[in-house]
Amino acid sequence: MGIGTRASMIAAAAGAAGGLAALAVSRLFAGDAQAQAIAGAVAGAACVAGAVAPFGLSLQRGVHRLRARLIAERGEAAALTPSWLKPVVAALAEAEERLAAESSRAAARVRDLEIRARVTEADLRQTAAVMNTIRDAVLVTNAYDEITSANAAAARLLGFRLPDALRKPVASVIADAALVRHITAARTTIAAGDRLQVDHSIEPSEPQPPEAAAPGPEPRLSIGAADDPPAASSPPRGETRHFEVTLAPLPGMTADPAGVVTILRDITREREISQMKSDFVSQVSHELRTPLSSINAYVEMLVDGEAKDESSRAEFYAVIKGEADRLGRLIDNMLNISRIEAGIFSMERTEVDFVAVAKQAVDFMQPQAALKRISLLHKSGPLVYTAQADRDMVLQVMLNLVSNAVKYTPEGGRVTVAVENDDASRSVMVSVADTGLGIPPDAIPRLFEKFYRIENYKRVAKGTGLGLNLVKHIVETVHRGQVGVTSKVGMGSRFWFTIPFEPAARAAA
Repeated sequence: MGIGTRASMIAAAAGAAGGLAALAVSRLFAGDAQAQAIAGAVAGAACVAGAVAPFGLSLQRGVHRLRARLIAERGEAAALTPSWLKPVVAALAEAEERLAAESSRAAARVRDLEIRARVTEADLRQTAAVMNTIRDAVLVTNAYDEITSANAAAARLLGFRLPDALRKPVASVIADAALVRHITAARTTIAAGDRLQVDHSIEPSEPQPPEAAAPGPEPRLSIGAADDPPAASSPPRGETRHFEVTLAPLPGMTADPAGVVTILRDITREREISQMKSDFVSQVSHELRTPLSSINAYVEMLVDGEAKDESSRAEFYAVIKGEADRLGRLIDNMLNISRIEAGIFSMERTEVDFVAVAKQAVDFMQPQAALKRISLLHKSGPLVYTAQADRDMVLQVMLNLVSNAVKYTPEGGRVTVAVENDDASRSVMVSVADTGLGIPPDAIPRLFEKFYRIENYKRVAKGTGLGLNLVKHIVETVHRGQVGVTSKVGMGSRFWFTIPFEPAARAAA
């Protein structure tokens, strides 16, 4: 046998073995791309060997027949694999097992990550819901002073829509330059874990924030972003709002802060209350000092013997008694208002005949009205006007209203007290009308405030500015009624109040 013939036979055998190995590997690792590639390489090598061995065609035909048989009978592939190829097959099988195990572990990790993502998304939504329930404005910026999250209160206060503001520089979203400076200063000058508190005011004349740029792709989930965020609002025109601003840097991966949390707490009402307390103390001190000074002066004159006769002493005594009574009324009014506001007042509710109480108030004020020649009249219909109320408090309300009417009505005027039923509100209505000076329109809204008195009328009559405030408290807070006034300057005033009646008014027998 020649060398060429042997070479052809060897090449043909190699091609056959390669084809057989390729088929075996292909069938054993069906569906595995990497194993199929190896099988293709082996088959390619077999084809090359067959191409250079033209005398091995008959053997190659046998290999094809063997392939067809192996396709039909897959189980025989392993048995027909040559011994020298079995280590390769075993290595490939081991690789397949490792790949299958790794694929299983990767699938498990993917499922775990999906679960964690859903949990994180739920936590973020809960955090967003919590932030939006906070009444204080909350704003979060990152290390580049870009807005990363905020709540609805911040959007309304600072005038922006959260989806449009996310990932935008805070200076381009918020027109309040002072607040932007506070945020930048907190990020650059305060260490993480510390905080900065500043007082900040938003003036009504400040310009509105600029229109946000066209929004990019909206984040899938952002803390504080609502599906349909409320329209932005600004402080009411003409009212300055005061805020206590707390700025706290967020810890980052390095020593530099990763951002800043800014919280704006509205302290406007607290400042108003504080100012009211200061004004109250100032007014009370003034009102207490005036009668005390008068009492002290007249007592000193009596001690010094300046009252030489009985008539002078009687005059001094009358002044002292009047100032002492005025002081007592002031103290009683302040105590009554404080008790009502604190909810610790004592009330004796009985069936009150409002006609009888009105007559008593008129009789009590007749001497003061007579001194100014004022006609003090009482009117009522034929019904019995009764309601469940505290009789002493109702009498005090009527006395305060009638006393004011007499004070601010010129000599020769008229004051009329009327009692009637208001069927629309199922209440007893009492009105006190006078022909006095009247009330300027700009003063009517403040008329029932503590210590408020019309400046131009202070010379007309003395007063503490607490009577009408006490009337409002007794009627509205204690008896759940209503109080009001109508007036025209120079034409007189009409004060009225209503007390709900139970049972309804009955016809007189």
